[in-house]
Amino acid sequence: MKKFTLLLALVFTTISFAQTITSKLEDANVEQYALLTKVNQYYPDITLNKSITNFYADGKIIDSQQQFDLKGTKFSSYKLGIEPDNKKLLFEYVSDETGKVYGDVAVFKGNVIRTTFSEKNDLIEVSLNGKSVFQKKI
Repeated sequence: MKKFTLLLALVFTTISFAQTITSKLEDANVEQYALLTKVNQYYPDITLNKSITNFYADGKIIDSQQQFDLKGTKFSSYKLGIEPDNKKLLFEYVSDETGKVYGDVAVFKGNVIRTTFSEKNDLIEVSLNGKSVFQKKI
C-alpha cells in the first residue's frame, strides 16, 4: 500500500508541474525593443535587431533570444538573450579578433550597466553608460 501511495503521489506531482513550452519567432515587443535600443545607444557592439524568438511557458514569456546570420561578419558565434522582466540582457560572441566575450547589460535607475568577461585578454570590465568604470586583469 505504501508503494502504491508513493507512486500516486509521484504521478500527480509530475503532472501538476508539467508545463507546455513553445517558441515563436516574432517582432520584439515594445519593452524588449526599448531595452535593445537603450543598450545599443551606449554599447553598439550589442546588435539592434527587431526579430526575436520568445519562449513561452503556459502563455508567459520565460526567455527571449535573438538569432543572427553570421555570414560575412567577423563573428563565428553571436548570442543575445533578454530576461523576462526586460531589464537585463545576456550576450556572448566569439571572433578571431576578440576571442570569446560574454556578459550582461542591465538597466538600473535609468543607467545602463555592463559587465564584460573577455577570455582572450583575461579581463573583467564594468561600464556605466558606455564608459569603463572598472577593469581587472585576472
